Amino acid sequence: MPQFQHGHKIRLLQGSDAYFSALAQAMDQAEVEIRFESYMFDFTGSAQSVAESLIRAASRGLPVFLLVDGVGTGDIPIHWQERFNASGVQWHVYNPLGRLGLLIPSRWRRLHRKLCVIDGRTEQAIGFCGGINVLDDFHDPNHGALSKPRFDFSLEIQGPLVQDIMIATASLWRRQSAFRQFREHPIQSAARGWSNARQLLSRAAKPTAIVGRAKATSLGVLRAALLLRDNVRNRKPIEKAYLKAIGEAKQEVIIANAYFLPGGKLRAALLNAAKRGVKVRLLLQGRYEYFMQYHAAKPVYEVLLKAGVEIHEYSASFLHAKVAVIDAHSEKAWATVGSSNLDPLSLLLAREANVVVLDSAFACDLRLRLTHAMAEDGKAVDLQELESRAWLQRVLDRFAFGLMRLALSIAGRRY
Repeated sequence: MPQFQHGHKIRLLQGSDAYFSALAQAMDQAEVEIRFESYMFDFTGSAQSVAESLIRAASRGLPVFLLVDGVGTGDIPIHWQERFNASGVQWHVYNPLGRLGLLIPSRWRRLHRKLCVIDGRTEQAIGFCGGINVLDDFHDPNHGALSKPRFDFSLEIQGPLVQDIMIATASLWRRQSAFRQFREHPIQSAARGWSNARQLLSRAAKPTAIVGRAKATSLGVLRAALLLRDNVRNRKPIEKAYLKAIGEAKQEVIIANAYFLPGGKLRAALLNAAKRGVKVRLLLQGRYEYFMQYHAAKPVYEVLLKAGVEIHEYSASFLHAKVAVIDAHSEKAWATVGSSNLDPLSLLLAREANVVVLDSAFACDLRLRLTHAMAEDGKAVDLQELESRAWLQRVLDRFAFGLMRLALSIAGRRY
């Protein structure tokens, strides 16, 4: 189970403008180092401000470490590579695709988490965790300009939890540096022998020593925990946290999720909550973005709607949030903000990071934003309309659902 710690100050950030502004302010005030991870790092519009902040910090002599995903980010433009290199920004691409790309199932394992820690070894450390990529909210790489901003959230965190983010980012950076050395110098690496290789990877997994820890009493009273998902030791903490919270819900469950295709256990948890009289509401993607995401979820819609679960599709812009609120008005309020979708890619294959907050005021704030989005920009899905769609649409739904199951079988996963 997650290790909850007391004494945090946590600020909910909605949208890239708020996120980028908070990042820039923290980075410009950094005194020790910056570690940043993002699935997507774009250089269009306001997203450039994050790159500029990293460059300014590196130019002041600070160690700056940037890790981006090989699918989400792709090739960083040469101009920005040159600027990063000239300023001293140290950057790696996680799991580059290579010639065969995603035809190799092991490359389906992506770095999907969005984490940042600034001055992580000090008492002034600030951390960030959420679902927002380095991507302008009014720009989409596949669809161009957007008339309304993307709907997403991140957290700015002060307190003991930031050291957990520090350890996670430092460990992954060191591992990636070690693997990159093996790839670039295979002969030298082979000459060292397997014993030396194991020693190097072992050292890479150990985080830098922490100089000081944040004083919880000086910050706030919020209890929070960092949940990390990987393919080694931490395979199910995010899914288990959702299952436990939904299973204990008494009043209300609200989930906003961009790519929603829950497995059998999560579906059962939602259905059981609805049967117990818990009001279950989902805010999901209403715009067509990807074939699999759009069609494979529809068969699940029907099952949930028949059980009394409310589904609202957000279509004002692209919904990218991965958040949830449970029993916000109670003493056992539970809320999460992070990078993990409730789909097989996130819960079975990708590296993800979510923060769970146990605080009624925080949960009520997030709940208000979600219910407002449902009322203003959401459309309730009607079961009869869903079932009466054209036969071709229903065939595509079943085809996408079957294709997803086939892909998981190839990857050796059960969901």
